[in-house]
Amino acid sequence: MTPTAAASYTSRPMGWFARAEAWLDDKGKGAWIAAMVLGFIFFWPIGLALVFYITYTNRWSKNMFAKSCRRSSRHHHMAAMTPTGNSAFDAYRVDTLRRLEEEQQNFESFLERLREAKDKAEFDAFMDERATKAAEPKTDA
Repeated sequence: MTPTAAASYTSRPMGWFARAEAWLDDKGKGAWIAAMVLGFIFFWPIGLALVFYITYTNRWSKNMFAKSCRRSSRHHHMAAMTPTGNSAFDAYRVDTLRRLEEEQQNFESFLERLREAKDKAEFDAFMDERATKAAEPKTDA
């Protein structure tokens, strides 16, 4: 049992659902999959409920890459901010990072304007089509 799961068992009284959830988390993905399959075999709404619960609470992807991404992003961030001792290079690096961030913001604002223009064009086409249909004489057969 992991220390966090053990602490969650003893830190406060839990209901049967919270204990089952902690137990399944302690056992890993295989236990969640087995519970889901057994739920479908014995009573399909239980299996379906487990699928929705796992999806809604993001049980699997929440911690799947957390350690490696956290360590990797922290490492890259720290490496970008650590002075190298070469003041010319450090100034160049700071200037380049600032310029890249500015370019990224400009590109994102360009994409936003592009999306807005596309939405406006689609809306105008819809309104023109609607006006054309409204202008057509209605024929009752």
